[in-house]
Amino acid sequence: MRSVLMALSHGTAAGALRSLTISLPARRLTGTRDRVRTVTGYGPGMAGPRAEQRVTAPVLRTSWLEAGFVHWRVPPPSIDALLPPGLTADVHDGSAWVTLVPHVMWDLRPLGLRLLPDLSQLPGRCLPDLSSAPEINLRTYVRGPEGRDGLWFLSLDVANTAVAAAARAFVGAPYFASRLRIERNGGCVRYAGARAGRPELFDLTIEPGALIEPSERDDWLTGRWLAYTKHLGSLLATPVEHEPWPLRSGTLRSCSESLTAAAGLPSVEDPVVHFSDGVTRVRVGLPRVVR
Repeated sequence: MRSVLMALSHGTAAGALRSLTISLPARRLTGTRDRVRTVTGYGPGMAGPRAEQRVTAPVLRTSWLEAGFVHWRVPPPSIDALLPPGLTADVHDGSAWVTLVPHVMWDLRPLGLRLLPDLSQLPGRCLPDLSSAPEINLRTYVRGPEGRDGLWFLSLDVANTAVAAAARAFVGAPYFASRLRIERNGGCVRYAGARAGRPELFDLTIEPGALIEPSERDDWLTGRWLAYTKHLGSLLATPVEHEPWPLRSGTLRSCSESLTAAAGLPSVEDPVVHFSDGVTRVRVGLPRVVR
């Protein structure tokens, strides 16, 4: 294991910094390359463990590490009421689903850059590391106007003001600059934070378990390869590609949050929980207008 110290900034560069220590395994995807699955039954526009399209010219490359997944059922009309025209709730076993996904965004590389600078390492400076930050998103599962499944983000909180502003400006993603931290305590991972200047907050602890062979529902909940956003009156679809999530079982040890209430949804109830050490070959493509 190697310990990584990240200095996170929210607000202006002169704002107060918070330090976050997370433990990342030296080989983050243990067992992933050795576990080959035969994928059947996933046609075009279907959720599954592998991306349905190749992203050959990514506008963004990154890694998503130390990822928790807290999923729970919601009545489909509750989701449909929150969606823009052109999207409808995607349903599994008669239910729509909502998921909280806290993780670390690592080695952010837009437009082919090798690595964004870590300005916090400059002597005498109080500036953020632009390439890495913790994030939590609240998402649901939808069908688009062409019938393709994907994600609709109800909110995304990130401890990087520049990332939040750029994502809102570029694709209309509902990003918020937030104070976030991720801590390992024994066998558990704690994710906690609050939006800068706003009342929304969260604090949840997940205990990761053993690697699992994902079920069809696990793949449906985690294997999504398109994200929809609304921007300047248009509905956009952004493709993403990465290796399959190496999923572990997970136990939600504690959860206190107000992100779901702020989005107009009920709180976490009877959740399905996963954890993943992460994926390191994330490629995000150029968004296109679908409506």
